[in-house]
Amino acid sequence: MAVKFLTIKRLRFPKRFGIRSGGLRMRVLIDYRPALRERTGAGEFVHQIAAALARHAALKIDVTVFTSSWKDRLRPSARRELGPAEAVDVRIPVRMLNLGWHRLGWPPIELVARRRFDVVHAAHPLAIPSTRAAQVITIHDLHFLDFPSHTEAEIRRDYPGLVRRHAERADMIIVPSHHTGRLIRQRLGISHDRIALCRPGAPAWADRIASAREPRDIVFLGTLEPRKNIGVLLDAYTRLLDAGRPVPDLVLGGKATAAARGWLDRLTRPPLAGHVRHLGYVETDQRLELYRRARLLVLPSLDEGFGLPVLEAMACGVPVVVSTRGSLPEVAGSAGLLVDPEDVDGWAGAIQRMLEDDPFAAASAASGRLRVREMTWDHAAEALKQAYEHALVARQAR
Repeated sequence: MAVKFLTIKRLRFPKRFGIRSGGLRMRVLIDYRPALRERTGAGEFVHQIAAALARHAALKIDVTVFTSSWKDRLRPSARRELGPAEAVDVRIPVRMLNLGWHRLGWPPIELVARRRFDVVHAAHPLAIPSTRAAQVITIHDLHFLDFPSHTEAEIRRDYPGLVRRHAERADMIIVPSHHTGRLIRQRLGISHDRIALCRPGAPAWADRIASAREPRDIVFLGTLEPRKNIGVLLDAYTRLLDAGRPVPDLVLGGKATAAARGWLDRLTRPPLAGHVRHLGYVETDQRLELYRRARLLVLPSLDEGFGLPVLEAMACGVPVVVSTRGSLPEVAGSAGLLVDPEDVDGWAGAIQRMLEDDPFAAASAASGRLRVREMTWDHAAEALKQAYEHALVARQAR
C-alpha cells in the first residue's frame, strides 16, 4: 500500500489550538538542531523545509526554528535563508536536553521556549514533549534498528528502544520516501493514515550548475559510515584502474566516522593513491563545485531513507549510478543505473558504461533532470502543511 494522507474533506480545528480552517495562522515549532553545525542529509532537509514553510505566505504558518547548544549558534547565512522564521536559541547542552526529553518526557517545549505552539515537529524519531501541541516526528530510515552498532551517542542509546513508543504516541510521522513509510508500517505497526510523505526538493542552484558544468570526476557524497558501502566502491574503482583504461579521479565528499579508517588507509597506498581523494565534510560552496565537476555520482549504499545527493545530482544534470537498496530505486527511477550493492563487477561495469558511452550518459542526465522537475521545496512545504493539519485533528481525537 502506498504511503498516503488520511482523506478528510474539511478539517475543523479545535478551539484550544487557536486556529480555524481559512482563519488564523498556524504556529509551528521545527527542531532545527540537525542543521546547526553540519548540514548533512537530515540537516539539509530541516533547513530547506523550514525556509520553504516560512517564505510560502499562502500556507499561513508562523515558523519558529528551535536550536539548543552550549557553544554552537545559528549561522548568519542560514538565518538570512530562513527569512521571516523566528528563532528560539537556548544554551542547554544537547545531550542533557535529549536525555530529559527522550527518557523523562520533560521539560515541555513550552517551558524551554517560553511560548506556545499548535504543532511541534521533531527532526528525528523521538518526539519533543509538549503540554498541548500536536506532535509530529520525522523518521528518515530505520537503519538504527538493524545496525545499532553503526550509530553513535543518543541514537545508539535511545532510538532502538524508544522509537516504537514515540511513533505510537506521535500525531503524525513524516517520511521522505514510500520505502521508509512501508518499513514503519511493517516494523513498527503504524497505520498508513498516520504517515505522511514529504519528499525533499531539488536545490535552487541546480540550473546554474547544470549550465556551467565541466565534468571531470567520479563523485561520492555522504557520511563515510558502514551503510554507505565505500569498500565495494573502492574495489570496483580498483578493477577499473587495473584494466588499464583511463579513469577519472574518484572524489569522496563527506565526514569520516571511526569505521572509515580502513577505507582512508587504502587511499594512501597503490593503486588508489593519487587517484582517490577524501575531502571531509563538504560545505555548501564545495558541494556546488563538486556537482559542477562531476562526470557521474555514485552511491552504493546498503540502505537509504531517501538519498538527497541523488536528487541534487540529477537536478544538476549529473548522471547517477546507485544501489538497488533502500529508497534509491524510488528516487532515481529509470534515470540512472541501478546495481546490487554487493556486486563489485556490476559497479565496475556500470561506472565504465557511464564513462565510455556518452550518448547513454547524456540520456541518463536528461532523464534525471526531467524526473526531478516536480520535486521542489515548495511542494514539500505544501505536503507538510497538510500533514500538520491532520496532526491537529488527530491530537483532538486522542
